[in-house]
Amino acid sequence: MATASVVNRREFLKTGAAGGAALVICFHLSPSAFADQAQDQEQKPVNPFDAWVRITPDDRVTLVLGKSEMGQGVYTSLPMILAEELCVDWKQVHIEQAPTNPKIYDLGTGGSGSVKDSWLALRQAGAAAREMLITAAAKKWEVGTDTCKARNGYVVHGHPERSFRFGELVAEASQLPVPNLHTVPLKNPNDFTIVGHEVHRLDAASKSNGSAKFGIDSRVPGMLYAVIARCPVFEGKVASFDATKAKAVPGVRDVLEIKTSGRGASTSGGVVVLADNSWAAIQGRKALEVKWDEGAAANESSEELHKQFLENASKPGKALRNDGDADAALASASKKLEAVYELPFAAHVCMEPMNCTVHIQTDSAEAWVPTQGPQWAQGVIAEIAKLPPEKVIVHTTLMGGGFGRRYQADFVMEAAQVAKASGKPVMVLWTREDDMQHDFYRPASYHKLQGALDSEGKLAAWKHFQTSTSIAAKWSQKGADDPGLGEFGTGATIPYATPNIRVEYTLAHSSAPRAWWRSVEHSSSGFVMESFVDELAHSAGQDPLSFRLKLIGDSRKIPQFGEGPDYPPLDTARLKGVLQLAAEKAGWGKPLPKGEGRGIAAFYSFHSYVAAVAEVSANSGELKVKRLVCAVDCGRPVNPNGVRAQVESAAIYALTATVKDAITVERGRIVQANFNDYEMIRMNEAPPIEVHLVPSTEAPTGIGEPTVPVIAPAICNAIFNATGKRLRRLPIRVEDLA
Repeated sequence: MATASVVNRREFLKTGAAGGAALVICFHLSPSAFADQAQDQEQKPVNPFDAWVRITPDDRVTLVLGKSEMGQGVYTSLPMILAEELCVDWKQVHIEQAPTNPKIYDLGTGGSGSVKDSWLALRQAGAAAREMLITAAAKKWEVGTDTCKARNGYVVHGHPERSFRFGELVAEASQLPVPNLHTVPLKNPNDFTIVGHEVHRLDAASKSNGSAKFGIDSRVPGMLYAVIARCPVFEGKVASFDATKAKAVPGVRDVLEIKTSGRGASTSGGVVVLADNSWAAIQGRKALEVKWDEGAAANESSEELHKQFLENASKPGKALRNDGDADAALASASKKLEAVYELPFAAHVCMEPMNCTVHIQTDSAEAWVPTQGPQWAQGVIAEIAKLPPEKVIVHTTLMGGGFGRRYQADFVMEAAQVAKASGKPVMVLWTREDDMQHDFYRPASYHKLQGALDSEGKLAAWKHFQTSTSIAAKWSQKGADDPGLGEFGTGATIPYATPNIRVEYTLAHSSAPRAWWRSVEHSSSGFVMESFVDELAHSAGQDPLSFRLKLIGDSRKIPQFGEGPDYPPLDTARLKGVLQLAAEKAGWGKPLPKGEGRGIAAFYSFHSYVAAVAEVSANSGELKVKRLVCAVDCGRPVNPNGVRAQVESAAIYALTATVKDAITVERGRIVQANFNDYEMIRMNEAPPIEVHLVPSTEAPTGIGEPTVPVIAPAICNAIFNATGKRLRRLPIRVEDLA
C-alpha cells in the first residue's frame, strides 16, 4: 500500500539521505511473504514508509529503498517501473541502498517479491511526482495542467521549446501537497515505452570488469581477517584447544574462542584465528589443535533419518486438509496407484561464500554485509555490541547469490562476536568447505502419494502424506508444534479436479540446520505432485499433457488452501496456458529417436505459473538433458531480458539438484565439503534453455524461484518416456538408470 506524508518527507531529509532543495515522495512497499517467515528471528518495526523517490535540481532521480541486489536484477527492473510513470529515461534513475534506520525503513529481500511487491507502489510514487512537477510548471506558465505533459525528464506545454527540466521545477513542486497515491492517475499500459521492453542490466558492466564491490571486497583500515574452526558435528562445541602452532604461522595475530550464541542466528561458537590476510588465517586454522564436545547429534546420519521417514510413513499423519473421503474412495477404487518420493538435504552453494565485516567501537558499530535481511543483521550486531540498533550502521553490499541463505545471520553473529572480542575491525571469511558444511539446508523430505481413477479416467481421490525436517521446527517450539502446512505450500492446493483430497504431515526430527532454499517447499511439492500426475496419466493410458488438461478442467479460480480470502487464487486458465505454450514450443508429440524422451510438468508458486518440457537421452544408463523449454506467466514482464535470465538461472539451479550430488550426513556431520564431492552443472553439461513468456496485462508476480519446482519432474517424466523407468528419489543416480 502506498502512502505519502509531508511531515515524514521532512524527517527523511533530516536523516542526511538527502539535502538541499529536493522533491521527495515517500511510500511503503508491500512486505514479502518470504520475509514474513523470518519474523520470529527478525523483529521488524511497523513503519508507514520504507522507500523514497528524490528529485534534485540537477535532474538526478534517486530511488532509495531496502531491496538487496543479489544477482536478480532489481537495480535495473525497479528503476524501469519508476521511470515509466515519472516519464524520464530509466537510466536517469539511480538506486540508493536504504540505510538500516528502523525508524524509517523496513528492509528485506526474498520470496521472489521485489518486483511484485514494488510494482504498484513505484508506479504511484512516480505518478505523484510527475503530477506535482506538471502542476508546478502549469503555475509558472499560468495555464491549466491539462495542457501540460511530462516527457523525457521535461514538462512540456505546446511546443518542445516551451518546457522546463524536472530539476528546474523541484523547488516549486516540493511545496505542493502530495497527491493521494491511491487515486493519482497512472499511465495507460498501452503507452508504456520502458516497461516490457528489452534492456541490459545496469550492473552487468561492473560485474564483468571486476569493479563491482561485493561483501567479500570490503576493506576497512586496520582490518584483520578471521577464519573460524567450527565443530563438524551439528550443535557441537569446543572442549579444548591448543593454539601454539597456529600462532607460529606468519601473519597470525591472535587466536580466541567465541561461544554459542542464539537469537535466531544459531551459531555454535568455535576457535577463531585472526590474521593480517586470509591466507594466513586459513593456514593458522589448519595448524590448530582442537578437541570437540560433539554432543548428542554425533549419532545422526542420513540412513537413520531415512529409517525415521519409513517409521513415520507407516502410520497416519496429522490431517491438514480433508475434503470428501479420500480413504473411502481409495478403498473402493478399481484403479489406484501409490508411489513414494524422497528428496535429500540440499546446499545453497552461493558463488560468494559467507562473509561479514564488522567494526565495533565504544558508542557505535559499522558493518559491511552481503545480506538479504539488513535489519536482522543490525539487530544481531546491536545485541553483541550492547548498543541500540540505531547506533549500528549496516552497509548492504552486492552479493554473489542469496537463494535464501543470506537471510540468515549466523555469519553476522560470528563477525560481531570476533570484532567485539578483538577490538579491531574484522572480516569473518568462510571457505567453500565452511559454506557447504555449515549451511542451512533445504529440508530432507519423504512423500507417499496415493491416487484413484474412476471408470472415465478422472481423478477420484488424491492423498499426499509427507514427513520432513521442517523449517519452522528449526526456529522454535512453536514451529515444531505447527501442523506442517508450510512444508507443502501450494502443494496443498490441487489444480487437478477431484472430490476427495487428503493431506497429512508428520514432523521428522533432525539437528541439521535447515531454512529457505530457492523456491523453499515448492521444490519438493512440485517434484512430487507433477511426477505423480504423470504416473496417473500412464495408469489411465493417456497422454500426460492431455491428462493434465482434462483434470484441470474448465477455467476456474481455486482459493489457496490455508490462505486468507485476499490471497491470490490459483487461476487454472493461466496454468493451462503455460502447459499448452511449453508443449507447443517443444514440439510435444513429435517422434524422437530411440532412447530419447520428453517429459512435462507445470506448477504454481509465488503467484506465477511455469511449465517445462525436458528432452533427454538415456542410452546405456547415461543421462543427458538435451533441451529444456520453459513457458512462464509471471504477469507483465518489466524487463523480459531479466525474466529470461532468472528462468535460466533457476533451471540450472534445479538441474544441479536433480542430476548431481546430495548433501548427506554421517556421524552428525556433513559428508560433502567442496565441488569435488558436491558437483555443479558445468557449462558443457548445461542444455539449451528456451524461455517463452506469456503476454499478460496482469501485475508482475514472482520470477526468481517459480521455475525450480518444474525442472526435476519434467526430467524424470522424460526419463520414463525414454526408458520406462520411474525415478522417485533425487538426485538421480547412475544405478537408477541401469
